[in-house]
Parts: sequence; structure tokens; C-alpha cells
Amino acid sequence: QVQLEESGGGLVQAGDSLRLACAFSGGAFNDYSMGWFRQAPGKAREFVGYTNTMGTVTDYPDSVEGRFTISRDNAKNTLYLGANSLSPEDTAVYYCAARTPGNGDWRAENSYSYWGQGTQVTVSS
Repeated sequence: QVQLEESGGGLVQAGDSLRLACAFSGGAFNDYSMGWFRQAPGKAREFVGYTNTMGTVTDYPDSVEGRFTISRDNAKNTLYLGANSLSPEDTAVYYCAARTPGNGDWRAENSYSYWGQGTQVTVSS
């Protein structure tokens, strides 16, 4: 059974940077394309990054384009999300997710089959 475990969250100040990690186990990591989502209090979960199985294709919403970077190390079975110039609006629980390639719109939650438990990121002003 595929399992995902996020780490690297915490409390940071506005303008700081952070790198989140997602450890993958229970399957062949390079068979899955991967995404990051986040959910702020009282809001719906939103897409913040996607990468294909080899890490050669990435996609971001406008809200984080140029500030967030998704990457993966297939040798280490790990997905990353680098976040720069953080603001209080980035405060949320961040989740990584795994999907079978070609399974619909990679920006949509329901195209992902496996989810981690999330890691809290809090940005103070």
C-alpha cells in the first residue's frame, strides 16, 4: 500500500523560505506523478504544484508561480516543495499526493489516489 509522509513544516516569518519533503513508500515512486496541495482554515483544499514521473514537467497556479518549486528525487523516493517569499496567506496544511499518470486533470484533487497526512506551515507577519 502506498504511503506518503510529509515533513518540514513549521512556523516562519513573512519573507522566509521553507522546503517541505514527502517520503513515498509501498510502491514504485517513479510510476506516479505527484502533486502538492494546501488547505487554509475555513477554505477548500487548493492545488499548489505538480510534477510528472521523471520531474521533467511541472505546473503551478498563479498564486505561487515564481515562488514555489516542486521537485523529486526518484532515487530517494522523495518529493519536495521549495517555498520562497512566504506570506501569511501561505499559512495552511500542506499535503502531498500521488496519482497514476494520465488520470485526468492533475490540478484536480480527485485525480490523486494517495494522500499524506499533511504538515502545518504557519507564516507570521
